[in-house]
Amino acid sequence: MAARVARRGRTVISGRLGALALRVIPAAFILVFFLWPLGALLRRAVEVRSDEGIGELLRRTNALDLLGFTVFQAAVSTLLAMLVAAPIVWLIARVDIPGSLLLTVVVTVPFVLPTVVVGVAFRALLDGPLAMLGDASGLWPILLAHAFLNVAVIARVVGAAWRSLDPRLAEAAQTLGAGRMRAFVDITVPRLLPAVGAAAALVFLFCSTSFGVIIILGNGEIRTLETEIYTQAISYFQIPEAVALSMLQIVVVVAALLLTRLFSDPGESAAPSSTASAVDTRFRPHGMQWLPVSAALAWVAAVLVGPIAVLVVRSVRPGADGEWTLAGYRSLGESVNGVTPLESLRYSLGTAALAMVIALVVGVLAAVAMHRATGFWAAAGNVVTTIPLGISAVTLGFGYLIVLSTLPTQLATSSLVIPCVQALIAIPVVVRIAVPALASVSVRLRQAAASLGAGPLRVFVTVDLPLIGRTLCAAGGFAFVMALGEFGATSFLARADTTTLPVLIGSALNRPGAENLATAMAASVVLVAVTTLAVAVVEVFRPRTGALI
Repeated sequence: MAARVARRGRTVISGRLGALALRVIPAAFILVFFLWPLGALLRRAVEVRSDEGIGELLRRTNALDLLGFTVFQAAVSTLLAMLVAAPIVWLIARVDIPGSLLLTVVVTVPFVLPTVVVGVAFRALLDGPLAMLGDASGLWPILLAHAFLNVAVIARVVGAAWRSLDPRLAEAAQTLGAGRMRAFVDITVPRLLPAVGAAAALVFLFCSTSFGVIIILGNGEIRTLETEIYTQAISYFQIPEAVALSMLQIVVVVAALLLTRLFSDPGESAAPSSTASAVDTRFRPHGMQWLPVSAALAWVAAVLVGPIAVLVVRSVRPGADGEWTLAGYRSLGESVNGVTPLESLRYSLGTAALAMVIALVVGVLAAVAMHRATGFWAAAGNVVTTIPLGISAVTLGFGYLIVLSTLPTQLATSSLVIPCVQALIAIPVVVRIAVPALASVSVRLRQAAASLGAGPLRVFVTVDLPLIGRTLCAAGGFAFVMALGEFGATSFLARADTTTLPVLIGSALNRPGAENLATAMAASVVLVAVTTLAVAVVEVFRPRTGALI
């Protein structure tokens, strides 16, 4: 009896320690790597020159004009992305065709591509097959690139919601005399509006903090809050001006996040019924049904595959003379700013793998804590773990510059800095994937294991982990590709020995000469290949339900 009591006491103590660790570890990580840099920015904003307030600094940098244009281009990009994604949403949600896994990979890859690679791809497209438009840089190329990047968000969020709808309501409307189009407009569209709103808010958030695309395609003429922070901090070293713009950028991000949260709980209208979730309501096309399906597939090929295909061709035919050459790929072993692209690729893969491990550990702990929490703490955890997904990477990178300048050299130059920054950006995706997976595990299985004497940790390892293992593999894959392509914050922190491949591509594009352009395109193709392979692995392991984010 005494031994049983002692064992039960140890189980209770270990359970309490485990519950404490679930909260402390993620909170400490977010405090150090997210709130500390932002706090340093806020403190610097208070300590601006005594004779100049933030209002004067904002006026000097034309902040209101920058804000207006940032919001304008994000709104137009969102609208264009919705239009581009509409046929693809229908294809994913309603049609069951052979090769659906390949289609999902094709739709997903643009979202996780490094933004600098997307910029290079659209430069190749607009300087090549679409050169007759005479508009290789400027607003329209940026809008098109943003639409290309964010199609996956709309297709997968709205597509998953559409696929989960109970079709019986629309079928009942048709039996009462409504045509197929009227049933769609009156029954299906209202139930999809929350998902559409959530996807649009996310796309607006991503476009308002876009950096790599605007840097590459803006040609120095297009300025947003994001790019101006970088210019003021790095090019002009005007720290007070950059801090003031960062504060304004944070306001924009918070507003966009509030819009995202407003639409993120679609309620009953988008909730899948048990019947809808158990039955695949997609149709297999036959006969004349192949006409709209073929048109949608052609649209996917033109919109999503076309820019990448042009990039691949231009990597071996970079010059206007039309000569085919592998010079760009041979130059991957040659130095660019003191480091070769192959060395940067090895470093990028290593840091992305380490960032993936960090994001999985912290993200899963946070997901378990949120799953077990209720009320205020559950809502607070959701908000805190979502904010890093939308915060400006340039603002975050600038905050790191301020923090690292105050630390000892050994800490400031630690090899863990860049992986931790990359992991911070990937953690929200891990949490958003892991929380629904944990919620899908039967409570009775956990209770049965606990009644047999298993502690919380053993319950998680023996019950939860085997059931959500595939989901965690998918979450890790997404964390890897997001870390691999991170450009904004890393561009602030990279040194000669810590240059990631996206940062090196940006450096090569800023150097004159056809050789540097060929190197940038070849390195971009390598990144596309690695990213596509990673996404394919993710899709193999990912459960067939749920959205990307």
